Amino acid sequence: MPIAPDATLADVGEFALISELVGLFPQGEQVLVGPGDDAAVLRVRSGHVVVSTDLMVEGRHFRRDWASAEDVGHRAAAQNLSDINAMGGRATSLTVGLGAPGDLPAAWAIDFARGFADECALVGASVVGGDLTRSSEIVVAVTVLGAVTEAPVLRSGARPGDVLALCGRQGWAAGGLAVLGRGFRSPRVLVEAYRRPAPPYDAGRLAAEAGATSMIDVSDGLLAEAGHLAADSAVAIDVHAAAFDVPEPLHAVGAAVNADPVSFILGGGDDHALLATFPDVAAVPDGWSVIGAVAEGEGVTVDGAAYDGPTGWTHF
Repeated sequence: MPIAPDATLADVGEFALISELVGLFPQGEQVLVGPGDDAAVLRVRSGHVVVSTDLMVEGRHFRRDWASAEDVGHRAAAQNLSDINAMGGRATSLTVGLGAPGDLPAAWAIDFARGFADECALVGASVVGGDLTRSSEIVVAVTVLGAVTEAPVLRSGARPGDVLALCGRQGWAAGGLAVLGRGFRSPRVLVEAYRRPAPPYDAGRLAAEAGATSMIDVSDGLLAEAGHLAADSAVAIDVHAAAFDVPEPLHAVGAAVNADPVSFILGGGDDHALLATFPDVAAVPDGWSVIGAVAEGEGVTVDGAAYDGPTGWTHF
């Protein structure tokens, strides 16, 4: 029976809503048993299986007055699909856990699922299961599985003499967040970048094939993620600020909030660009930009000096 447009989750009930949501998730050829049983059964043909989990909490990771349910669905899927991308792989299957208040409109959950499914379709991944429960706020828990045919690209392989490169837009979501945080909706291109990331989903595999020595996705901040590569690889990384082409919308937001627009690029997250190291410039694939260098030592610098601005997001 169709769900009434004004129905809440409490009105609809757990199993009727699950039935509605399952219909939104097409299943790929790798799925032997999809939603509906105690667990999914997946076919693995070759290579390695890679797995990652992420959480999104209302008020911490998203606000309903800043983003639609479909936007939140896109964001929840993108941040998980990007983790597999950063290993040089491709996501194949996901499970989604949703905790929500009983008075949440059922239409919100359905629109969330629609956005989530549409983002997964960009890489051909299937939602193969999940869970639904009552909670005091909206909480989304996603587990993603993927496959890599090359050796997985870890954070720990950078070596002195490597170059640091970036693929994907960076700083746009941070600019959009700065705009929303001040009660504005313009520049719209930055607000939309915050609402719906555009990860370079093909770039991870291409980087692995090109011989990337380490890689990470930029979810919390470019300098913060570079710090993970430096720490795990026991090297020093220097980022070259002049390597970034700062788009006009970031200049506009920087002027409006009295901030250096480069700070959005260096400290911003949520765009899910890829950051990787390569043995030399010649190894860097098309679509990537060299933005720094790897040397002996430890830590991250910008133009050879310590950076005193924000480097990224931390939860605690």
